[in-house]
Amino acid sequence: MSKFYIRWWKNQHTIPTDPAEQARLWMTLLEWVRAEQKAGLFKDWGSCVDSGSGYCIAESDELSLQSQLLKYQPFIIFSIKPVLSADQTIESINRAVAAAKG
Repeated sequence: MSKFYIRWWKNQHTIPTDPAEQARLWMTLLEWVRAEQKAGLFKDWGSCVDSGSGYCIAESDELSLQSQLLKYQPFIIFSIKPVLSADQTIESINRAVAAAKG
């Protein structure tokens, strides 16, 4: 299973202008986030204090992650990057050194 660093932003073009509707939409999205946390997909999730962006750490495979995130669109825009742990990074460096030695 891979880990992913996800930056997210609210899509301002899809946010309702009525404050009550904004709150309802945001609370619905947060209920989905809590469900993802309970299911183990989102290991960490946070909202920046500007309330318009944030981050998430997810553990999944690419196909499952995409399927789960599709429901947030078009309200949320994502930038997703796979990440390595410290141990994985060390292993990668060791492989590269061994390959360079031939």
